[in-house]
Amino acid sequence: MRRVSPFCSVGWGPGSPRGLGWAKGASGCPHSLRYFYTAVSEPGPGLPQFTVVGYLDDQLFFHFDSEGKGAQPRAPWIQAEGPEYWDRQTWIAKGWQEPFNSNVRIAMEHYNQSGVRGLHTFQYMYGCQLRADGSTGGFRQYGYDGRDFLSYDTRTPTWVAPSKEAEITKGKMEADRHLSQQQRDYLERKCVEWLQKYLGYGKETLQRRERPAMRVTGRDAPDGPTTLCCRAHGFYPRDIALSWLRKGESREQVTWRGGVLPNGDRTYHAWATVELDPRERGLYRCHVERESLAQPLVAVWEPPSRSALLPVLIGAVAVTALLAGGAVGFVLWRRRCSGNGGLVVPGLGEPPLSVGPAMGPRGREQSRPLC
Repeated sequence: MRRVSPFCSVGWGPGSPRGLGWAKGASGCPHSLRYFYTAVSEPGPGLPQFTVVGYLDDQLFFHFDSEGKGAQPRAPWIQAEGPEYWDRQTWIAKGWQEPFNSNVRIAMEHYNQSGVRGLHTFQYMYGCQLRADGSTGGFRQYGYDGRDFLSYDTRTPTWVAPSKEAEITKGKMEADRHLSQQQRDYLERKCVEWLQKYLGYGKETLQRRERPAMRVTGRDAPDGPTTLCCRAHGFYPRDIALSWLRKGESREQVTWRGGVLPNGDRTYHAWATVELDPRERGLYRCHVERESLAQPLVAVWEPPSRSALLPVLIGAVAVTALLAGGAVGFVLWRRRCSGNGGLVVPGLGEPPLSVGPAMGPRGREQSRPLC
């Protein structure tokens, strides 16, 4: 059976010392701090040219974009930081804006796309994590148009270029030994210090627990199998494992799953389906496992009662009438095409490291285009 990945409460001790012990707690909980920088070639309404967002675990807490006035808090707990923090973060983000815009253009040249119109993106993700065993780790990765462009292997430590277009950039990164040492120091020390600090701010939110509500529905195919769908919704935090069992045995190889997706109230929902012989519906059970549950939740398919069939029939008649007027098609089109049009990009608490030394404001190294 697939086990749920651990997500547990933080062991907060008196005084909250700066060492790793207070952050991971006695129960050994993993936590992460991630930042995402995104630049696009063709900005538009709702799609800024440059965006930075930051996440503590799965919670958005920081936002900056090129159309706004400055860095903005996105979680109540980060407001513990004062004006100097936000001024600095705004300064850092603005310092990266033009280099990232240049990176988009340079990447387009590498991929022979400079004369072609269309939306292209250049992204950077970095951060660190406290693992369940108390160890720490960092990660850095660049992407272009949703594909890996360059990633940092902390074990070696070396840069990995999955395509020939990134080889030149890889060579520049590895040739600068001073830069490599800066990167390691940030990932192994400074980032972890910020992660610990933010965990102290957001401990009440991170300890929040919402139990999932479960429902199993069925759909019969004419002269074919029955599909059972198990839905879990309204749960928090994000980690969950849904599995189908037949007479107590896992049906992992024939189970289809959707992603764990957010709800508007900051909870999550997920689903898993399985196809089966309609005569065996009563043999299947849906199990939901979470770290906060002492025992898995179990849900089974139940045939709809006669009283439940009446609203379904009325709904079917209403849908038929709407189809005759073409209204359903319009509603579905609006639902499919609506949205803010923006990128879902997560980043910012500490500046990403410059690619090469160039003095900027206040005598510190300023960022330069990566490619």
